[in-house]
Amino acid sequence: MNQLSMIDQMRVWAALTGLVLTALFFGALYLSFEMKQTLPMLVTGIGGFELFLYAQDLVRRRKARNG
Repeated sequence: MNQLSMIDQMRVWAALTGLVLTALFFGALYLSFEMKQTLPMLVTGIGGFELFLYAQDLVRRRKARNG
């Protein structure tokens, strides 16, 4: 079995957490719950982290391909 590196484990947890928080956010919107600003800020923060990791992967692949 292939072990994930620490950064890959962090990515998996960030993705799962982001999906759960996003589902909670849209569920609260659908059910018309009054929510504080904490939930949208958490979703945005984790989404930004995921975008950063994605951009980092793109840069690594480009450096590996171009030398």
